[in-house]
Amino acid sequence: MKLQFKHQKFQADAAKAVVDVFAGQPYLTPTYMMDRGLEEGEQQAIATMDDFTGWRNERIVPELSDKLILEHLQKVQRTNQIKPSERLEGRYNLTIEMETGVGKTYTYIKTMYELNKHYGWSKFIVVVPSIAIREGVYKSFQVTQEHFAEEYGKKIRFFIYNSAQLTEIDRFASDSSINVMIINSQAFNAKGKDARRIYMKLDEFRSRRPIDIIAKTNPILIIDEPQSVEGKQTKERLKEFNPLLTLRYSATHKADSIYNMVYRLDAMEAYNKRLVKKIAVKGITESGSTATEGFVYLESINLSKADPTATIQFDYIGAKGLRKKTATVGIGYNLYDNSGESGKLDEYKEGFVVKSIDGRDNSVEFLNGIKIFAGDVIGKVSEDQLRRIQIRETILSHLERERQLFHKGIKVLSLFFIDEVAKYKQYDEAGHPFNGIYADMFEEEYNDILSSMQREIGDEDYIRYLDAISAHNTHAGYFSVDKKGHYVDQVAGDNKKEQTSNDIDAYDLIMKNKELLLDRDPKKSPVRFIFSHSALREGWDNPNVFQICTLKQSSSEVRKRQEVGRGLRLCVNQDGERMDANVLGNDVQSINVLTVIASESYDSFAKGLQTELADAVAGRPVSVTADLFKSKVIVDARGNEQVVDGDTAQAIFFDLIVNGYIDKKGALTDKYYADKANGAIQVADEVADSRDAVIKILDSVYDSRAMQPENARDKNVELQVDPDKLAMPEFKALWKRISPKSVYVVDFDTDELVNKAIASINRNLHVPKIFFKVETGAMDEIKSKDSLLDGSAFSKSKSSTYDSSKQIRVGSSVKYDLIGKLVGETGLTRKAVVAILTGIEKSVFEQFKFNPEEFIIKAAALINDEKATAIIQHITYNVLDEHYDTDIFTEPTIKGKLGTNAMKAQRHLYDHIVYDSTNERDFATDLDTNTDVAVYVKLPDSFYIATPVGHYNPDWAIAFYEGSVKHIYFVAETKGTLDSMHFNHITPVEQAKIDCARVHFKAISDGNVVYDVVDSYQTLLEKVMK
Repeated sequence: MKLQFKHQKFQADAAKAVVDVFAGQPYLTPTYMMDRGLEEGEQQAIATMDDFTGWRNERIVPELSDKLILEHLQKVQRTNQIKPSERLEGRYNLTIEMETGVGKTYTYIKTMYELNKHYGWSKFIVVVPSIAIREGVYKSFQVTQEHFAEEYGKKIRFFIYNSAQLTEIDRFASDSSINVMIINSQAFNAKGKDARRIYMKLDEFRSRRPIDIIAKTNPILIIDEPQSVEGKQTKERLKEFNPLLTLRYSATHKADSIYNMVYRLDAMEAYNKRLVKKIAVKGITESGSTATEGFVYLESINLSKADPTATIQFDYIGAKGLRKKTATVGIGYNLYDNSGESGKLDEYKEGFVVKSIDGRDNSVEFLNGIKIFAGDVIGKVSEDQLRRIQIRETILSHLERERQLFHKGIKVLSLFFIDEVAKYKQYDEAGHPFNGIYADMFEEEYNDILSSMQREIGDEDYIRYLDAISAHNTHAGYFSVDKKGHYVDQVAGDNKKEQTSNDIDAYDLIMKNKELLLDRDPKKSPVRFIFSHSALREGWDNPNVFQICTLKQSSSEVRKRQEVGRGLRLCVNQDGERMDANVLGNDVQSINVLTVIASESYDSFAKGLQTELADAVAGRPVSVTADLFKSKVIVDARGNEQVVDGDTAQAIFFDLIVNGYIDKKGALTDKYYADKANGAIQVADEVADSRDAVIKILDSVYDSRAMQPENARDKNVELQVDPDKLAMPEFKALWKRISPKSVYVVDFDTDELVNKAIASINRNLHVPKIFFKVETGAMDEIKSKDSLLDGSAFSKSKSSTYDSSKQIRVGSSVKYDLIGKLVGETGLTRKAVVAILTGIEKSVFEQFKFNPEEFIIKAAALINDEKATAIIQHITYNVLDEHYDTDIFTEPTIKGKLGTNAMKAQRHLYDHIVYDSTNERDFATDLDTNTDVAVYVKLPDSFYIATPVGHYNPDWAIAFYEGSVKHIYFVAETKGTLDSMHFNHITPVEQAKIDCARVHFKAISDGNVVYDVVDSYQTLLEKVMK
C-alpha cells in the first residue's frame, strides 16, 4: 500500500496565512562564504569557493518595517476570523493552531514550499519534543515526497540531526535546494558536563561548532508541539540558531505562549468541517444495588420489527465453577432459572425476571423493581471484571465496525492502553513469553463472541476473513524492549541515560510499518488489536484506529483529549486513499467514527471531554453581538470582498434577533440550527449575497452542543430492508423506471461560453488596487487586500507613492501559470481559456499583476458560473444498458436513535427511517401516514447521477397507488423552503445539479417519472396532481 495525499483548501489557507504576513519580501537566494574550519596541522582556514559556498535565508528587507508587517498580520487575522494582534510579539513569531489528525506535518511542509516559492527561503529546522514525534515527522517527509515533487517540481532534502554524522550539517548549509533538519529538543538542550556536542568545537568537524554553521544560514524554525518543547531553558537555546522567524504548530498551545496567531483550525472547526472522525463513547456505569449482590451487566438493547430483546451478562455456575454467561433474552426471562446446570444461584432468586425492555431509553426492568440501562453493571464488580467488560465491548464495537466497512476495503484497528506490561505479556525463568491476564481475557472473549456471532446473508467473504485469523495472532503489543528483546514498562523519562534507546525501540514498529499494519491480507498482517503502554500515547498515530480503550484507572494526568487524539485521523482504504468528504460525501462521519470504550459512564466521560474541548477553544466568542461582525472580511458568491462596518454589523445583528436565531443572552437558538440544517437561513438584506460568509462567522461562536460526543449506545436502531416492500409491484415498477444509469453529453457552443465568460469577468472581476507609500526606504502603509504578492516592492527615494501603474520589481521570480491554473480550476481547454483571457478588457487583465492568486480564484469562479449555466442549456442524457442494483439498499449500515433521529415507518422501504433535519422528519411522517402513498425510500448516497459539476444524490423516491394521483412515480429533492432558492441561497453549481437531474429522469423514464424540488408534502401533492 502507498498512502495517497490530496490538496485540501484548509492546508493551503494555513500556508497562505504565513506567506501573506511577509508580502513584499523579494525573491532572493543569497550566498556567503562558509567557515571552512581547520584541518589538522593548518594554521588558518583557506577557503575554496566551490567547496564552501553557503546558501542562507535572506533577512527581512528593511523596507518591510515592523509597522507594515503588523498591518499584513492584522489583515490575515481578520480574514481568518482571529482577533488582530495589537503589536508584533517577537521578530518574528507566528502561531498556527491545527487540531490533531488534520495533517499538521503536511501543512508545515507545504508552508516550506510556499515560502521558498515566494521568497526563496530554503533553510528550515523542525524542532520536536521527543524521539517518537521525530520519527513520525521523518516518516511524513518520506511518504509525502513524491506528492509535493509533483506539485512544486522539486524535492526537499531532509535529515535527522545526529551528532555522529556532522557532514550533514555542511550539506545543510552548502546545498542550494530546500533543506530541512529535524531535531529533538534533547539534542541541544543541556548544560555543563551534559553539554551537547552541537555546541562543542569538534576535531572531526574541523574544529568548528555545529551550531555556528547552522546559525549562519538564518534558518526558519518550525516548533512542533511548542507546549512540550519550549521550557525557559529551551527558549534561550533556540535563540542560538539565529532564526529568521519561528512558526509554532500545535492543537494545544499554552494560553500564555500564543504569539501572533495567523491561522486556527481548532477542534470545533475540524469537527464541523468533517476533517476528523466523529467521537462516540461507550460508557460503563457501576451502580451498586441494595436488593442483591448478584452481578448483572446490560450489554445492549436489540430492536427490530420483532419484539425487542436485551443482551445481558450474569453469573453462571457450571461444571468447572463460576463463570460469566452472556445471553440474548426477552420479556419473561428468569435469571435464577438460567443461572446453573445442576444448582442455581440464590443471588438471582428475588425477582430477577425480565419485566420490560424499552428501546427509547435503552433499559431493562426486572420484576423486583431494579431498572438498568445499557452499559450499567450492578452487584459485586472487581477491577478485573470491569476490564473484561471493557475488552469485550471493544471487540464487539470492532467487529460491528469491521463488518460495516469490510466491502469498502477498509481495515479496522483497535487500540488498548494499559499501565503495566505484565498484564499483557510475562516471561518464565527461561525467558519464554506467555500471556498476561489481559491477553488471556482478550482471547477468551474474542473466541466467545465469534462462536455466537449471527451470520448474515452477504457476509460470506467477511466470515472467511475472520476464520483465517486466530485470536492469538490478531493482537500484538507495542512496548519498550530491553536488551533481551523482552517487553518492559520503562518509557522515555524514567531513566535519562536509557531514554533514547528505549524510546526508539518502542516506536520502530509503529512508525516504520504503518502501511503494513493497514494491509488487510490476513497472511501478511493479521494484527487488528494493539496493546500499548498508556505513557506511549503520544507516538501512536494510525488513521484506521476506530476503537480506543484505556484499561487503567482514569487519572488527572491523562487528559481525555489526549486519549482520543490517537484515533482522530480519517481512515484510508486498501489503495491508501483517505476516506474524506470528497469520497464519501455526507457519509464521511458515519463511516469515520472513533468509539472510546470508557471505564466510566458516558455522562462522566463526555462532560470531562467537553470541558477540555471548551478550554481548547477558549479563544472563540461565546455569544453573538454586533461587534462579532464588525471589521470582519466577508465574501459574496462571486468572490468579492467587503469589510463589515458598524452600521452593517448592527443590521446583521438586528436581523438575527428578528428571525429568532439568537436569544436574550446572544446564544444561538434551536431555530438557527434547524434552519441551517434545512438550508433556510435568512440574513439581512445588506449582506444577502454573502449569506455563507455570515454563517461562517456565526459558526465561530462556541456551542457546547456542536462538541458533544455521541453516546455509542444511543444508536439502537439499525435499518433493515423490508423484504415485503422490496417485493411490492409498486416498488418494482418505481425501481424499474429510476434505476437505469445514464451518460451525459454537453454540446454547447464554446464561442458562446467564451463570450459570456468575457462579459461576466469584465463586469464582475474586481481585484483591489495596491497603493503603498515608501519613505526613505520604509513602507508605511498598504491599503490593498494582499499587498505585493507578485514581488512588487520598494524605492529608496525620499518620499514616493506608487499605485498600479508603477510596478517596481525587486528580482521577483514568482511565476504563475495563469492559463494552466484556470484550465485546472474550470476544466476548459487551454484554447478556450486563452480566448477568454485575450478577450477581456486590458484594465481588467492588468489586475492579475497586482494579486495573481485573487485574480485566479475570482476569474475561475466567474467562468464556472457561466459554465454551469451553459451546461443546463446544452446537456443531454443518454440511457445506458446498466442499472443500479437493489444491493445499494442493503450495503450501507444506517443507524439512528429511536425518538431522536429515527422513527418507525410503515410505508418506507426500511423498517425505520433516519432523518437529518426536522423538515425531513415532517416530510417522512406525512409520506408514512398518507394512504395514497404505496411505498417510498430515502435514497442512499450510492444512488447518484453524474453531472459535469459533480455527483448529485436525490433525496427521495416515491410511488403512489394508481388512480390516487396523476403522476404515480416521483423523485424529490427536499429543501428547507422553496423561498431559499428564490433568494439566491442556492449556488449556480447546486442549481446546475438539480437541472441536470430533471433532464436525466426525463431521459431514462420517457417522462413517466417526475422529478422536482419540494419543501413539504403539500408541495409534493401539488406537483403530482398537475
